[in-house]
Amino acid sequence: METTKIASQVIQYVGGQDNIVSAMHCATRLRLKLKNYDLVDEEALSDVDQVKGVFLANDQYQVIFGSGTVNLVTAEVLKQTGLGANEAKAEEDDTKKGNPVMRAVKVLSDIFVPIIPAIVAGGLLMGLNNVLTAQGLFVEGKSVIDLFPAMASIATFINMCAAAPFTFLPVLIGFSATKKFGGNPYLGAAMGMIMVHPDLLNAYSLASAETIPTWNWFGLSVEAIGYQGTVLPVLAVSWILANIEKRLHKVTPSWLDNLSTPRCPF
Repeated sequence: METTKIASQVIQYVGGQDNIVSAMHCATRLRLKLKNYDLVDEEALSDVDQVKGVFLANDQYQVIFGSGTVNLVTAEVLKQTGLGANEAKAEEDDTKKGNPVMRAVKVLSDIFVPIIPAIVAGGLLMGLNNVLTAQGLFVEGKSVIDLFPAMASIATFINMCAAAPFTFLPVLIGFSATKKFGGNPYLGAAMGMIMVHPDLLNAYSLASAETIPTWNWFGLSVEAIGYQGTVLPVLAVSWILANIEKRLHKVTPSWLDNLSTPRCPF
């Protein structure tokens, strides 16, 4: 498979490099934001090697390549067009177009699509763990690990790996959302880590907890509970973080900027 040739043909048939605003991918599709969709030669694009389908949806021209292939082709498209450096600007401009509902859907899609592989992997491992631990699945009244006790440790390890993406979901969302909102994604990830810090009461243990730890902030009682498995709180925190960071960059002197609004050095 010649990814260089495939990417070159894709760029050509969607109207050339100057017609492409941004390029990204999900699990199976190359998603292109174009200036003029009338310039797309859909018939020629459909005949490109490895292309399994093309369609326009959510103001994006989507080219189906399949899992694995789409990563290589997207990387080559970004390389040939030089869009990597302008990706953040393109996304920022893109969020200002369309009606509010479509803009909200687009934002959520761009946040959650990159973390879908981690969630899917966790779900598949969770299913495998259920096969190993389910009673009566193969033999009445017994599970696989009852029949083969040596596999108990393997099942425990698989269960740990399966739970990790869901336990630390705020970290994944914090990184992706802060990047989408124009902030430093590593600061977003750090905020997600704070929200699931082990010093907080695990949200999954809240129902069985005898006492709930609290902080006293100037007479205000705050419950010290984690945010495992949550979505909306970390989205809100990421948006606030990104907006504070962008505003601080505008008013903070350069000599103080790295301390007050730390950013990625590359």
